[in-house]
Amino acid sequence: MRDFDIIVFGATGFTGRLVAEYLAHSGAPRWAMAGRSAAKLAEVRDLIGAPADTPLLTADSENPASLRALCERTQVVLTTVGPYQLYGSDLVAACAETGTAYVDLCGEPAWMRHMIDAHHATAQRSGARIVFSCGFDSIPFDLGVLTLQEAARAKFGAPVTRVKGRVRKMQGAFPAAPPPA
Repeated sequence: MRDFDIIVFGATGFTGRLVAEYLAHSGAPRWAMAGRSAAKLAEVRDLIGAPADTPLLTADSENPASLRALCERTQVVLTTVGPYQLYGSDLVAACAETGTAYVDLCGEPAWMRHMIDAHHATAQRSGARIVFSCGFDSIPFDLGVLTLQEAARAKFGAPVTRVKGRVRKMQGAFPAAPPPA
């Protein structure tokens, strides 16, 4: 049994703050906020209205020992600390080694491939689940692949073995940045 079900790593950044705010108000069970600065974590905790007893944990993406300690305390690390090719490799390694699930919202396919090649066997042995791209960038493709596979099963009795996707046109905008603290 670990101390937490979920740790949000990068809770002081824009996206991490949104995730932490959701967890704070959704009745999520055992969860914690993590980042490099305990003072900034406390500030974000108070700004989002999280309970005062919400655990605040410090870890640094450039300190592998701190990442491993984080992983050993939770079932899932949900990270918003990117770019992942610069700040995510040691966290993926720590999750794979400790049997901790890893979730991000990465949109960096070459790095993801590298992480799969480097850590698949370790994650398989430890029981870790490494899940990349759980967010905006991947949703249209995930839904497209699901729809395509359902159609392939209906028409051919089996899913296709390979799917390629391409974006021709996209609409949308970035959300407004939070007010400065």
